[in-house]
Amino acid sequence: MLRREGWSVNGKRVRRLMAAMGLKGKAPARRRRTTDSRHDFPRYPNLVERLEVTRPDQVWVADITYVRLREEFVYLAVIMDVFTRRVRGWELGRSLDQGLTLAALRRAMRRGRRPEVHHSDQGVQYAGTAYTDLLAGRGVEISMAAVGKPEENGYAERLMRTIREEEIDLSEYRDYVDAYGQLGRFLDDVYNRKRIHSSLGYLTPAEFEQQWLRGQKAMIVP
Repeated sequence: MLRREGWSVNGKRVRRLMAAMGLKGKAPARRRRTTDSRHDFPRYPNLVERLEVTRPDQVWVADITYVRLREEFVYLAVIMDVFTRRVRGWELGRSLDQGLTLAALRRAMRRGRRPEVHHSDQGVQYAGTAYTDLLAGRGVEISMAAVGKPEENGYAERLMRTIREEEIDLSEYRDYVDAYGQLGRFLDDVYNRKRIHSSLGYLTPAEFEQQWLRGQKAMIVP
């Protein structure tokens, strides 16, 4: 971000200045459990372990995290496109049930968008019939990480860590409505349109996706 603003700076200088100012990363707090894999719904194999992701909407990943309010816990479900790192859909809810993840999925699928593969953990919110039927009905292949193997859903895990470190852990939400508005602003505006990613060549997800689309159009122009 400093380079985009015209500063001549590298990582070593940033670390040195942070050390001089006494700035350091905050240790992560213990997580509230959001995954319940004890159910009788069908399990699906991991289809993305060795898959090369080369285009938008090839693979979507999904996960859930909790948000502490002053008087209650609420839950955030997010779906991200792996290739562009763009958040496709999200939902905040008071209940950790399938309605939460279904709402996030329906938002992601607006205007006919769908992935080739949907990848998640084996939580009941993703394995339940209503959720898998919606995916299958749109011709989406279902992929799941093995139980007890969060690293197999690493893209979603890293996304949730970013959301926690850069938004949730830095905010004090007054209530559900305040949390909904602030999280929506972060995901739709800051994360998708302002936050740069080293894995995207220091572009934002929106910039990277538009750049890829322009490249594809240029390839088909006679």
